[in-house]
Formats: sequence, C-alpha cells, structure tokens
Amino acid sequence: MSNWWQGCGRVARRLGVVSAGIALSMALGGAARAQSYTDGYWVGTWGTAPMAYENSIDSYGGMQGVTLREIAHVSVGGSAVRVTLSNEFGKEPLTVNAAAIAVRQNGSEIAPGTSVPLLFGGRAAVVIPPGALVVSDAAALAVKPLSDVAVSLYVPSQPMTVISRHGFANQTNYEVSGNAVAAPELVGAKTFVSWDFLKDIAVKSDAEGGAVVAFGDSITDGAHSTRDANTRWPDVLAARLLGDRKTAKTGVINEGIGGNRVLHDGTGPSALERFDRDVIAQPGVKYVIVMESINDIGHAADPDPAHRYDIVTADDLIFGLTQLAERAHMHGIKVIGATLTPYVGAKYQSAEGETMRQTVNHWIRTSKEFDGVVDFDKVTTDPARAGVYLPADDSGDHLHPGDAGYKAMGDSIDLKLFAK
Repeated sequence: MSNWWQGCGRVARRLGVVSAGIALSMALGGAARAQSYTDGYWVGTWGTAPMAYENSIDSYGGMQGVTLREIAHVSVGGSAVRVTLSNEFGKEPLTVNAAAIAVRQNGSEIAPGTSVPLLFGGRAAVVIPPGALVVSDAAALAVKPLSDVAVSLYVPSQPMTVISRHGFANQTNYEVSGNAVAAPELVGAKTFVSWDFLKDIAVKSDAEGGAVVAFGDSITDGAHSTRDANTRWPDVLAARLLGDRKTAKTGVINEGIGGNRVLHDGTGPSALERFDRDVIAQPGVKYVIVMESINDIGHAADPDPAHRYDIVTADDLIFGLTQLAERAHMHGIKVIGATLTPYVGAKYQSAEGETMRQTVNHWIRTSKEFDGVVDFDKVTTDPARAGVYLPADDSGDHLHPGDAGYKAMGDSIDLKLFAK
C-alpha cells in the first residue's frame, strides 16, 4: 500500500465533526416535523456538495447584509418541500435572518403568489453552529418535476472566515443588498455562479419514491456543459427516470465536486471523508452511482514528475471504491459502479495513468462489489482510438465531455437498474 494510508487517521477525526452536524440536523428536523406535514415520506429532489471557501473581505461579513437568490433545478416534484442549509465548513456560527422558497419564472424573477417563507422550528431566523447544518420546516410549496425553484436567503453582516459553498454551480444566481427574500425580482442584482449555504432540497413523496445520488468529480458536476441549461449527465438521467412510469418517482441528487479525489483531500474533502454526508444522509436515497478516481490517477501519474503528488496505485483506488460500496450496502443503498471516461490527451494524462485507468475500469466491470455497472467509458470512447473520446463527445480538453457527451452518458444508463 502507498503513503495514502497516512491520511486515514485524519479522515476518521473529521468524521466526528460530520456526525455532530448530522445529529444537530436530526434534532432540528424533529422540531420542524412537529409543525406540519407530519405524515409522508421525504425524497431528495436536488442537492449539491458544499466545500470550505475562504471568505473574501466584501462577502457576507463585509459592510452590509445581502440577499442571495439561488436557483435549483429539481428532479421530482411534490406537494411540500424542505430545504437544508449548511455551515458544515464554517468556523463561526452562521446567522440567516430570513429565507423563502418560490417557483422561479425567469432570471431572478419568481412566479407571482408562489413565495413561501422557510421556517426553522417555527422561527424565521436561524443560527447554524460551526460544522453543522439545519433542515427547514416543511413548506407548502407544490413543485413540478424538472422545474426551477428559487431559494432566497438574507444573510446579515457577521464574521465568517470560512463559508460553506459549492464553487461550481454552472448556474446563474443573484445577490442584492438588504433583505429582499420576498421581492418578486432582484432588480440590479449582482450575479454569481456558486451555491452558497444551500445544500439539499427534499419533496414530500410516498414509499414508492426514492433518490439516486450521482457521486463523483467534475464529470458528474457538469464541467464544460452549457451554463443554466441543465445538461449534465445526472440531469439527463433525471429526465429519463421521470419519463418511465416505473421510475417516475425517483429523484436525482448531484453530489459531484470538480477536482475531487477518492483518497485525498484537495478540491473538497476526499470521497471517503464526504460519503456519509453527501450520500448516506440524503433523504430517501436508494441508489448511488459512483464515478470517481480519474483525479487520483492524474495527479499520481502526471507525465511531469515535478507535478506528481499523493502517489496511489490502482489497488489503492480499488480498495477506496470498495469501501464506498460496503458503507452504502450497510445502509441498504444499492451501488452502481461507473467506469472512468477517456482521458488520453488531457494535461495530466500519461501511459502509466492510462494503465491505471484501464485496471480500475476492468475491476468496475467485473467486480462483485456493485449491484450494477454503467459503462461510460465504452459509450464515449472512439472505437478507432483506445482511451480517446469520440470527437462529438469531447469538450475539447480531452478530459471532460461536452453537452453531447453528457447526453450520451445519461442516455446509456439502463433504467432497469432503478426499477427493481
């Protein structure tokens, strides 16, 4: 085994912080359930994976408070919603003085008459401790499948050295000064393309409902797809699930982080560290599709020895992926392994790395650890050139698909995997 093992103790210590955050979420969720909508089954319809970001001097702790209006494209619909806010990476308490959710009409504009306050134990304001998250009370907003909702948060001036943010939303969001959570439109708003403090949205469903978590790196996150178009492969899968009566109540939650790795922290916590937070804790989760380790390979086998770091082997990666599968199975979650897409021609591609990729892919295809396999590599590889993207699927950097490649990936998934 490689020196990757030296970081395992650090992961275990951090899991204690995650457990504390989940415990607080459960306690607050219990208080919220006492308010209304006590009956029913909750299913994740949208989600993202926050990370730690150093706070800039003029954001959320600067001269004045701001309203953030963040847009989320839900997968399945429901008659009520619950929203999770995150301060999991914060070092100070996070105060949110007001929040609302509405149907998004266009830009920052919300559909008339749809704005509903988000309450927390019946209160409009909430203070989220460092390392924690909170779940809102149920809000009586009916949302349609594959529609956009707008979550508005008023964040007053407060000291925050680190914020919990998903840096690559690939979605235009909006910011104005002052409390404008109920405003029909945020006139003159600044725009930003991250999801800040917003973690998950769940809808009221029934026992037939369930969620698929798409767990991975930038190729799951949707890098190089068209902004605001919802053309990531998890978006394609969500639309297909909705169109089949056997899977129409199955939501999709995208927990991809660009640059993420299985065995080491870097861009976000490692997959091993964040798996409980981003997969197991999701409401109604029944399936997870795991597609990750190309960044582990790329950095460990970079063609420039000076750029190699966090050295791992294919066996190390197989062990890490096996751990994810075993942890999911302990919670009754079915695990679908997804092969790694081509990367010949990418900046950190090498012959050594390609051998590792092929080894990991062979294991994914033949392993008994998974309940199913999605062969993204086969779908996107040029039959005439091993390890190379089909030209139509390549975004141009030889690592990420473009919109056509993401569609091919999403279309290739056998829906029978989710109809058992």
